[in-house]
Amino acid sequence: MNARLERRADPTKSGGSHSEQSPAGSAGRTRPARPRSGERAPGPAERPRAVGHGRSALPDGLAARLYLLALDPATGKLASRSKLGLMLRAATLVDLQLAGRLADEEGRVVLATPRPGGASSAQAHLHLSPVSERMLAEIEAAGRKRWRYWVERHQRAAVGAVRDELVKARLIDVERYRRFGVLPAERLTLRQPLVRRHLLHAALDTLRPARLVTRVDLRDATLAVLAAAGDLRLVLPKEQRKRHKERLAQLAVRVGPVAPALRKALQKQAGAAAGG
Repeated sequence: MNARLERRADPTKSGGSHSEQSPAGSAGRTRPARPRSGERAPGPAERPRAVGHGRSALPDGLAARLYLLALDPATGKLASRSKLGLMLRAATLVDLQLAGRLADEEGRVVLATPRPGGASSAQAHLHLSPVSERMLAEIEAAGRKRWRYWVERHQRAAVGAVRDELVKARLIDVERYRRFGVLPAERLTLRQPLVRRHLLHAALDTLRPARLVTRVDLRDATLAVLAAAGDLRLVLPKEQRKRHKERLAQLAVRVGPVAPALRKALQKQAGAAAGG
């Protein structure tokens, strides 16, 4: 495995891996682990684009990770298909927040202004997925909008864009065919099933009561929160969502304004479907 790929900490251990600053504010801020004696902390240009796991590499973007969790390996189909576009857009917004590119200003999305020499200044140089880059360009062009606006915008196109990103990364294969010889359809295959298994385990591990909410990895917590909001039962069955309701609410606070924006977008979608 390339030496520049990081290995994720074992998610079953309560010590956890490096924590990230919560986009919701300073309440969730924790100190990153210090480098060992004799080592120096890597600069922004040295940080890896993917996280190593065995012989596989996890996709860098949260939207790509969520897409893999929504893929049912048994059927080759996507679960919660009608909601998935909204969930992927929400995941991309969180990615941009964690990269220090976006901030919240009175309930609206604004471009973050990095402080010279500050943490956000270094984060601004971190690698963004093509999907994240396109959303950032949209936000730069459109100006201040509410979070829900960006969750809902181009939601259908988001599914195909993330799929293509995963195909290019050689994480999935797509077989196109016609149902009943007429209707176009796709059958998806995981090329590296261990990647999805690792993502699922890491997301569920954030729900363990033994782990402090402020110490769990924010990217893993985001996957759990968005999966719960979108009723992604491949990740969180209904019984588990009920059992961990309070914990999920606490994690959603750390995730920030994207979580309530997604819930509102999903409620609007459900209302429109019910109204015909």
